Amino acid sequence: MVDQKNDTSCSPLLYTGLMPQEEMLEIGKRQKKLVLGVPKEDHASERRIALTPEAVEVLVDNGHDVLLESNAGAGANYSDTDYAEHGAFIVESRKQVFSAEILLKIAPMSSDDMNLLRANQVIISNLHANQQNQDYIKTLMNRKVTAIAYEYLKNEFGCYPVLQAMSALSGNAAIMIAAELLSNSNGGKGIILGGISGITPTEVVIIGAGTGAEFAARAAIGMGAFVKIFDTSVQKLEQLQRNLGMRLHTSIFHPQVVHRTLKSADVLIGTLSMNESGPRYFITEDMVQNMKKGSVIIDLGVDQGGCIETSECRSLSEPMYTKHDVIHYCVPNLPSRVARTASIAMSNILSPIILELGNSGGVKSLLKEKNGVRNSVYIYNGILTNEYIGSRFGIPSKDINLLMAAF
Repeated sequence: MVDQKNDTSCSPLLYTGLMPQEEMLEIGKRQKKLVLGVPKEDHASERRIALTPEAVEVLVDNGHDVLLESNAGAGANYSDTDYAEHGAFIVESRKQVFSAEILLKIAPMSSDDMNLLRANQVIISNLHANQQNQDYIKTLMNRKVTAIAYEYLKNEFGCYPVLQAMSALSGNAAIMIAAELLSNSNGGKGIILGGISGITPTEVVIIGAGTGAEFAARAAIGMGAFVKIFDTSVQKLEQLQRNLGMRLHTSIFHPQVVHRTLKSADVLIGTLSMNESGPRYFITEDMVQNMKKGSVIIDLGVDQGGCIETSECRSLSEPMYTKHDVIHYCVPNLPSRVARTASIAMSNILSPIILELGNSGGVKSLLKEKNGVRNSVYIYNGILTNEYIGSRFGIPSKDINLLMAAF
C-alpha cells in the first residue's frame, strides 16, 4: 500500500518539471512589399494628388513600388520628372495603374474607373457620401474591394486629420476669396477686407466654431476685419477663443440675433454641415435677402449639404453666382484652389499610414491594430461596414469590428 502523503509521483509540480515545455518565441511582423497606384484625377476641378514626390521617395526607400499615371501631378505643379527622380514608375496606361493592389485617389471613383477594379484591391479616396447614390455603393461592393474614405480617417487622438487639414486650408482660402470678391474687379462693392484708420472695418460673420472657422477667423482678424462667430455650442466657442488667444465677438446661434447681424455683414462664411437631427439650414433664404447688396457668401460645407439655404454646389471652373444681389461662392473641393499645399498636407497624413500598412504585413493586420484606420473603412472585401451609408441607401451593413474578429 502506498502512502499517498509521501508519494510525489502525482505531484503537479514534479509532473510539470519533468515534461518538455514549449519555448515562447516572439514572432516578428512580416513586412509586405506594396504596389501603389496613383491615377490621374479625371474630375475637372480636382487638382490635388495623394502623394508628393518626397513621399514617393520615402515609400520606395522602404521597398514599395509606386505606379504613377503620366501627368497625375500636373494640377499641383509636379512633373513626371519630379516623380521619376524620386523613384516612381511613370506609366501611360490607366489600366496598368489600376492593376496595383492599393489605389490612392482624391476624388471618388468614376464609373469608368470602377470598371477597372478587381477583387481584393484597396481604394483610398474621398467618398462624399451625400453626393453618391445607391448604385455607386453597390458597384463597389460587387467588385469585392476594400474602400477607405479620407473623411472618416481618425488618428490616435480620435481626431479627423484629413478633414482638419482641409478645413484649415479652406478657412484661410475663404478669406482670400472673400477679399477678391469684395473688390471692383470681381463685381463686388469695391471695399477692402479689413480696414484702415478712420474707416469702419469690414464685418465678417462666421457660422460654426470648428477648424475651418478658426483659420478663417485668424486670417480675417489678421487683415483687420471685425469678426463675429455663431455656434450652437458654448464649449466650442470657448475653445475657439482659447485657441486664438484673443477675445472675439461670439454668440450662441439664435435665428433672430443672426438675422439682425447679417443685415450689416459684408462677408458670411458657413462652416457647418447639414444636421440630420436638427434644422435643414442655419441661414435661411429670408436672411440672405436682407443682406447688403454686393456682400459675399462662402459656404465651406456645401459638399455635405451646407448650412445656407441659397447655397448651390458649383465647381472651381464656375464657382460664383449671384442671388438676391449677394455674391455666392460654393464649391465642394475648395482646397484644390491651392492644390500644391493641399497635396503636401494630405501626403503628410497618408504616407505614414502606407508605411504602417506595409510594416504590419497587409491591410487586414493594419485594420486590426489601428482603430482610426478601421473607422475609415466603409466597404471591406465587398461588405458594407458603414451604418450611416447603409441607412441612407437601404443597404444592410455589418460592424467592421465584428468582421475583424471573424477573419
